[in-house]
Amino acid sequence: MLIFGIVLFAFGIIVSIVWHEYGHFSTARHFGMLVRRFYVGMGPKVFAFRRGETEYGLAALPVGGFCDIAGMTTSDELDPADEPRAMHSKPAWQRIIVLLAGPVMNFILGFAIFFGVAVTAGLPNIDQEPIPVDQIPAVVGETQCIEQGCTGAGPAGDAGVLPGDRLVEIDSVPITSWADVSTAVESLGGQQVEIVVDRGGVTEHLTADVASREVDGTQQGVLGIRLDGDAVPQHVLDDPRYRGITEYGPVSAIGGTVHYTGYIMVETAKGIASFPSKIPGVAQSIFGGERAEDSPVSIVGASHIGGQVVDHGMWASFFLLLGALNFFIGGFNLIPLVPFDGGHIAVICYEKIRDALRKRRGLAPGGPADYEKLMPLTLGVFAILIGISAIVIVADFVNPMVLNL
Repeated sequence: MLIFGIVLFAFGIIVSIVWHEYGHFSTARHFGMLVRRFYVGMGPKVFAFRRGETEYGLAALPVGGFCDIAGMTTSDELDPADEPRAMHSKPAWQRIIVLLAGPVMNFILGFAIFFGVAVTAGLPNIDQEPIPVDQIPAVVGETQCIEQGCTGAGPAGDAGVLPGDRLVEIDSVPITSWADVSTAVESLGGQQVEIVVDRGGVTEHLTADVASREVDGTQQGVLGIRLDGDAVPQHVLDDPRYRGITEYGPVSAIGGTVHYTGYIMVETAKGIASFPSKIPGVAQSIFGGERAEDSPVSIVGASHIGGQVVDHGMWASFFLLLGALNFFIGGFNLIPLVPFDGGHIAVICYEKIRDALRKRRGLAPGGPADYEKLMPLTLGVFAILIGISAIVIVADFVNPMVLNL
């Protein structure tokens, strides 16, 4: 099932990118622009056919697709007869709609996927509250080793923590919920700390050597203990405040999907903003560093993650990943740098501001922006993208992300 899941998720990525390009294609044709080519895939042509004025084809590399709109920039060579149908000859608002159509199609597809998951399996409860310690008779279920290939009980077990112990304090920090455990130890790697536990009504003071592991270039402390889910009372598991999944009907799923979509959009924006800072950690993982859970991935890595999820029968998670990926594709393309859609929109906005200032000075509009002047910046962005893509793809092969499922 792993290979099947990898192939299926890769296919989902290709469909998402082609769907993005179809947004550009359909709106460009609607506004009378000349669309010369619409291809699935990139690179050398495998086969093609012409219908009307557009050539439809399949390219050799299954990494997306492209839509060739005539006159997207002034450097595009055109037959004089096609000039009225060139993109740069159309009103600014039409060009902006065509450019926005690609990301919007991804947002629509992502929302549709989330809605489908909501009515069939439920959505993750993003407002989930941590289970209070006093609701869990046994907080510690099992001590465990935390390094791959290691043996033994782990730091907590070596310190004398037993299954059934209730955590009270870690390094003088009160433990009021299970979420407090990781928060308390994440900065204590390599240190010796006191753990206070309640063992059948008797308070025990234990000393533990917190282990340390490198994640995305930083050291994180780990005790090696986990929650015993079997010890949580059923009435707590049934409480919607603590449940990880919220189920919906066809009508309530609309509001639930809107709420979850808003959360994904915010997280996508945060992820894009922090994207550059995570690349050094990805590069380190190529040479043996641990791959962070929020590490950027390529189509290779994303497909591998999708395959792992399918291999465990987690189909809802599979589609949630695909839906979130569509929001990332849409959001990433809105970055205001050429060659992204957002960069072309920024150029159009520049033209409008420039022409407004020219009008105040009694001058005629300046015409389409000269993309030749932007070529150094465009080539620089291309070079950065190629470099980042190479780093992430190599990392996905050498040190792929393995989910703890």
